[in-house]
Amino acid sequence: MPKQLAFDLPVRTSRERGDYFIAQSNAVALAAVERWRDWPGRKMVLTGPEGSGKSHLVEVWATLSGAEIVPARILTEDIVAPLAGRHVAVEDADRIAGDDAAETALFHLHNLVLAEGGALLVPSRLAPSRWGLDLPDLASRMEGTTAIALDTPDEDLMSAVLVKLFDDRQIAVTPPLVAYLGTGTA
Repeated sequence: MPKQLAFDLPVRTSRERGDYFIAQSNAVALAAVERWRDWPGRKMVLTGPEGSGKSHLVEVWATLSGAEIVPARILTEDIVAPLAGRHVAVEDADRIAGDDAAETALFHLHNLVLAEGGALLVPSRLAPSRWGLDLPDLASRMEGTTAIALDTPDEDLMSAVLVKLFDDRQIAVTPPLVAYLGTGTA
């Protein structure tokens, strides 16, 4: 019996601006990210459900601005000082509610980044008023930040994303397969 060859083909995930598909659900957020120098107070909260494109927009902004992307779950006082004056995106900040150390670190990061001339992008599933923060000063700063919402992607956007995900894995797909995967009908 012939032996089957297995190829370890790399997954080429591209999160560049050219790979971000514009739809009604995300056009306003994309425009805001591209105009990041005009953000009131040099900060913005980007909200949207899982799978709405927040992480991709963070990558787009990081490329445009040279920003550092920091997961909120690793925030400590130790990493705040080196980020002073830099552009920083803090992912999943809504998930640190109730963690006193992480809330304090985000509060100091917010203040230090902005005081030293940097910009702050905070993507989140929820609006800051729904995070449940215990630190009042952090809550007021986040709630006072301009927030832009991404809506749930529509079928056309989901189809485009499916094609991109297959392309990232070097797999060619046909329109009927994409339609079936996206809606369950061919």
